Amino acid sequence: MTNPGNSGLAAFRPANLTLSARRLWPGIALSLVVALAASFVSATYGGPLLLYALCLGMAFHFLHEHASCNPGIDFCSKAVLRFGVALLGARITFSEVASLGIAPVAIAVGGLLTTLLMGWALSRWLRRPAAEGVLSGGAVAICGASAALAISAVLPQTRENEKFTLMTVVGVTGLSTIAMLAYPVIARLLGLDDTAAGIFIGATIHDVAQVVGAGYLISPHAGDVATFVKLTRVACLVPVVIALTIMFQTRPKEGTTTWQRMPRLPWFLVAFVWLMIANSLGYIPAEATGAISNASRACLVCAIAALGIKSSFQSFAALGWRPVIMLVAETVWIALFVLAALTLTS
Repeated sequence: MTNPGNSGLAAFRPANLTLSARRLWPGIALSLVVALAASFVSATYGGPLLLYALCLGMAFHFLHEHASCNPGIDFCSKAVLRFGVALLGARITFSEVASLGIAPVAIAVGGLLTTLLMGWALSRWLRRPAAEGVLSGGAVAICGASAALAISAVLPQTRENEKFTLMTVVGVTGLSTIAMLAYPVIARLLGLDDTAAGIFIGATIHDVAQVVGAGYLISPHAGDVATFVKLTRVACLVPVVIALTIMFQTRPKEGTTTWQRMPRLPWFLVAFVWLMIANSLGYIPAEATGAISNASRACLVCAIAALGIKSSFQSFAALGWRPVIMLVAETVWIALFVLAALTLTS
């Protein structure tokens, strides 16, 4: 008889680790090659490294569905990305955050709440279920596809909701990729300084990956500010899902409690905060900070390359008009709200 207490250790057995490495390696290798090519182009000819990684990755989109490459590409675009974001905490101190003031947090939370309300209002206007409105609004307002899946788990489990969730995931990923390319240009055209540009990007773009990419396309400072503001939005996922659970009164699956279905704070957010605390207290030497920063950048370049490989505008075009209208309207709303708030607080 198998000992249940050993089941959690099975994944760490040498045979299983070797099997996982063989399964992930082709996709990881592809992402690394694209990242190295982007690094070479950027170092030789200048220009934004992360943008090169994204565009070069998109040229290899046809390999995303290949059975041997898909697991490793997904690993880079998710696990490696989150690890890179976590390491960014070693670049930031509380004194730098305090210098930003309360305005960035207030703007991010205000944009989040009003976008959720916007999603609900759009569902009423389009005569669609309220669940679709809060699902699309939450995806835009909080953290893209991750928020869509977390919110979907506590909404009524119907075939329509499942279909709309898939459409939202595809749509919000496509819009976030477009925003990653467009928002740095918009920030420069509007004359935003690096701090304001970081707040704009961190408070508006949907997915963490694209926020990091867009922020560091402008400058390291803008990237740091954008990451902090974005993680503030990510931290709001738990209270939002709790509130939606109460509103929709969903029943937990048999054998589970409502609390067990709640999303926990993402590990990379917790790691980010711990590293920021350690750096603020002087526990991380300057030499280590530089090494951690370089490791973070390498992870992010690899993750953005993998994200480019996964990106396809063809799938975005096949969504249908209702999800597109809702997601585009919510995206435009949160961008205009944040820009208006920045204007009023400047």
